[in-house]
Amino acid sequence: MDVVYEDNHLIIVNKSSSEIVQGDKTGDKPLSEMVKEYIKQKYHKPGNVFLGVVHRLDRPVSGLVVFARTGKALARLNEMFRTKEVHKTYWAITGNCPSAEEGDYKLIGRSERYFLLEVDLKTGRHHQIRCQLAKMGCPIKGDLKYGSPRSNPDGSICLHARRVRFVHPVSKQEIDVTAPVP
Repeated sequence: MDVVYEDNHLIIVNKSSSEIVQGDKTGDKPLSEMVKEYIKQKYHKPGNVFLGVVHRLDRPVSGLVVFARTGKALARLNEMFRTKEVHKTYWAITGNCPSAEEGDYKLIGRSERYFLLEVDLKTGRHHQIRCQLAKMGCPIKGDLKYGSPRSNPDGSICLHARRVRFVHPVSKQEIDVTAPVP
């Protein structure tokens, strides 16, 4: 587990593509439980540790996940995500490049076979980036569910939650965190 920001009210973790954020039917240990254990050990907390899941990333996606460490931060962050006060930027690798008319996507790199896109997420709906890129004929590398011809050997897809920016829900300081690429 890679903690990239932490204070009394929130913790931001750089998730690997193999981790799930919350428990599911697989029974695999979720990232939320790993973060709770980390907090419990680091701060010698007795009993249960409070941790609020503010948003999620799909299992095959890597990158930044924000968790609330207090009820006050959870309520405020939930409202900030709802009102789009949290700005998230993703990097995606695709086999095709969207046309210039597609406003949320910016080409930032390319190789002979692939394109590196920067995506500024506007709504955060379920699978939004994956679905929209696939609709444009640009499925994310490794994303079989949305039209990629081949999977990645590790089961990941080439989508990374690269950056998150927002005003801290309690201290009101600017939080701007960038995750290293996997």
